[in-house]
Amino acid sequence: MRLPGTRYQEQGWEQVRKLLGQCSLAALARIGPARLLAPGAASLDDYVEAMAPALQAHGGRAALPGNSYGDTVLALAQGLLAELAARPADWDALCAAVAGEVARMGAFWDLPGGEAQLRKKFNDLYAVLRDKVDSDNYQAACGRPCSPNRIYAYRMLDTARAEVARLFAAWREHREQVGAILGRAVDAEPIEARMLRGAGDCRPEWILRWSASLERFGGAPGPLHTRSKRFASLKDSPDKIGAMLREIGEYEALSANADRDWRQDAHDAGAWLDDYWRVLGESQAHATPGPDRILEARQDELDLAAGLLEEDAGPEAAEPPPAPLDEALARQLCLSPRYLEMAAAAQARGSWALRVMEGDSLPVRLAVYLKLLGPVDDSYPGEWLVPATGELPTMAQLALLDGISLPTLRKRRDAAIASLRAAAGVQEEIR
Repeated sequence: MRLPGTRYQEQGWEQVRKLLGQCSLAALARIGPARLLAPGAASLDDYVEAMAPALQAHGGRAALPGNSYGDTVLALAQGLLAELAARPADWDALCAAVAGEVARMGAFWDLPGGEAQLRKKFNDLYAVLRDKVDSDNYQAACGRPCSPNRIYAYRMLDTARAEVARLFAAWREHREQVGAILGRAVDAEPIEARMLRGAGDCRPEWILRWSASLERFGGAPGPLHTRSKRFASLKDSPDKIGAMLREIGEYEALSANADRDWRQDAHDAGAWLDDYWRVLGESQAHATPGPDRILEARQDELDLAAGLLEEDAGPEAAEPPPAPLDEALARQLCLSPRYLEMAAAAQARGSWALRVMEGDSLPVRLAVYLKLLGPVDDSYPGEWLVPATGELPTMAQLALLDGISLPTLRKRRDAAIASLRAAAGVQEEIR
C-alpha cells in the first residue's frame, strides 16, 4: 500500500521486521536481556549502540528492496532505530512489558521459546513505531491530521480489498462467499472481477459484506465485526470506507504513473543503445577485419569447439529469465506479472540446493521449500512470497505457475527432494 509520505506500508516491511527482530536478539546477547529491566535513556543508548553494528552485519536481507521508492531494508531499519532513539516513551513501554513478563515468569528469555517471545516484544514495538512515523510523515505531506490508528485502518482496508480481489478471481472455488459479498447468487464469472483493478475500484459495501462473511467462511469475525474499538468509526460508515479506498487508489495510480514515466525513459535509452550497437555491428560486418579481429574470431571458434565458452558462462548465466505471467493468471493468483522473474533473481546463486535442482523449474523448487520448511521461514526472500499472505504460494498456485497439474507437481517435488537427500547421503522415505 502506498500513501503520501509513508515508507513502511509496503510488502518490504516483512523483511524490515525480521531484520530488526534478529538484530535485536544479537544486540541483547551483547548487552544482556536484563538491561531491559532498567528503562530510561541509558539502557536505550546501550541498545541503539549495540544495534548499529548488528544491522550492518546482515548483508543479504539488509540489501533487499524495502519499498517501491528505492529504500533498502537496511535503510528503513536504520530509520526506525533512529526514530526509537528520539522517542524514549516507546522504549519505556517495551521495558514495562518485559518487566511484566519477568514478574509473571521470571527470566523468560532463558526458558524454551524465550528468544521467540523476546523477539515478538521487539516486533510489537517496531510495528507500533512504524505507524507513528508514517502517520507523522503523512500529515507533513498532506497537511491533514492522521493518527497511527488511521494508518492501521488504511492498511486493513487495502488488505481487505486485495482479499476481495483474490476471492473474485477464484470465484468458482469461493462461489458462496463471493455471492455473499456481492449480495446475489453467482452462477458465472462476475463482471466485478474484471472491474476490480485497484483500491479505488472496490466498493465499500463489498468490504463490509466481506468482513461479515468471515465468521461463516473463515471461522472468525471479520475486522469490522469484532468488539474491537480500533475500527469503530468505520463499522457503520461506508462513506468513510469509500473515501479511504479512493485515496489509496488515487495515490496508487499517481505513483504508478511516475514509475512508468521513469521506466519509459529507461526503455527509450535502451532502445537507442540497441540501435547504436546494431548500426555499429552492421558497419563492422561490411568492413575488412583487421588482424586482431581475425585472431579473436579464430579463438572464438576454437573455444566454441572445446565447449569452453559454455563452461565459463555456467548454467545460471545461460538460463533465460522466465517469461512474464499472463495478466489474467497474475490477477487470479494475486501476483505481479514479473513474479517468476523476480523470484528467480532472488535465488541464492551457487547454493548447493540450487545446483542439485538445476534441472527443475522454479515452481518445483519452491514446492520443495514449501514441503521441507513450510510456508513461512526467515530465510525466504521477499520476492518469493505472496503479497496478500506473506507466505510462499500454495501447491495449487505453484501448479498454475508451472502450467502443470497438481499431481504432476507433487511427483516432481518428491523427485527433487529425493535428489537432494541422495546428494546429501540421506536415505529417508518421503512422507
